[in-house]
Amino acid sequence: MKKRVLVIGVGIVGAAIADRLQAEDCSVTLFESYIPGGGTTAAAMGHLVVLDDSPAQLEFTARGVDLWRKEPLPARCEREACGTIWVASGAEDVDEARAKADRFARKGLETEWLDAARLREREPSLRKGLAGGLRVPGDQVVYPVGAARWLLDRALERGAVLRREQVLALEMGGLRADSGRFQADAVILAAGLGTSHLLPELPIQPRKGHLAITARVPGLIHHQLVELGYLKSAHGRVASSVAFNVQPRATGQLLIGSSREFAGFDASPNRELLGRMLRLAQDYVPSLAQVPVIRTWTGFRPCGPGNLPVIGPWPASPGLFVAVGHEGLGITTAPATAELMAHHIVGAASFLDPDPFLPGKVAHA
Repeated sequence: MKKRVLVIGVGIVGAAIADRLQAEDCSVTLFESYIPGGGTTAAAMGHLVVLDDSPAQLEFTARGVDLWRKEPLPARCEREACGTIWVASGAEDVDEARAKADRFARKGLETEWLDAARLREREPSLRKGLAGGLRVPGDQVVYPVGAARWLLDRALERGAVLRREQVLALEMGGLRADSGRFQADAVILAAGLGTSHLLPELPIQPRKGHLAITARVPGLIHHQLVELGYLKSAHGRVASSVAFNVQPRATGQLLIGSSREFAGFDASPNRELLGRMLRLAQDYVPSLAQVPVIRTWTGFRPCGPGNLPVIGPWPASPGLFVAVGHEGLGITTAPATAELMAHHIVGAASFLDPDPFLPGKVAHA
């Protein structure tokens, strides 16, 4: 008999989970009261990038990138196989780049060290005086909303059902929504920042970010460019921070990030922080000062209690599973999250160790 599964939240993580479980012969119903992919997913940069702040994060993001690479994404997902260059400003960054290359090599991931001259050849728009860069050719960029919608559409084609209504409460063996009660073998909470309303025992904080997109300047930048200090910004718990991150998009535009700020649910732009972010980008790529920025926006990352998302069965409620707290990892790791969830729900094989992501492990990290 098919397992009945209810998925709460249709961002890219929820869509990926529904798609995978429907392919595993489950009967999936999704609940979304807003626009599918219209929350955190819509505000994301869309990088598919391997990160290595911890061994578990390296395994998780590498698996996510690998799974994305195998997907036959249509043109509307705007996939760009541009690779990433981690830019080294000085000697300390060079040491970190070499350590990163060693960690990647042990995982079987290809990297290429670019000295200062070769970095300039690859990316002549970068400022002079940089020490070099570590190129990771397997990284990619996608349009997050397009990718999430494609996953959702495939899930629906496979037989999943989408209900456009609000989930009001979790119940034993199911949930209560606007139209009534629903029972299932498994309920998966993938609601991002809506998690705390339904499961207050799992604290998920909003972490605001700013992004800016430029006019079309095709060929100005060829890779996703990220400073080697990015992870310090991403995983620190300071009130606000910025890091250099610029992506070339399929449209010929450049997407500029990134900032992080704990400001509750205040979505208004922090002009001082946005200014710092743009000035940092111009410091690395001076010609950006001459490129018009045509739009800026803010969004909220769902920040969990640790540096990894919480994925797995919720111990206090049999049949309840969570997949939340991805912060900036949601786009990269959506298919890897779905793989872990398929392991928990139907016993599917997983290339990942589920243990580091279990609620009891992450919530007390």
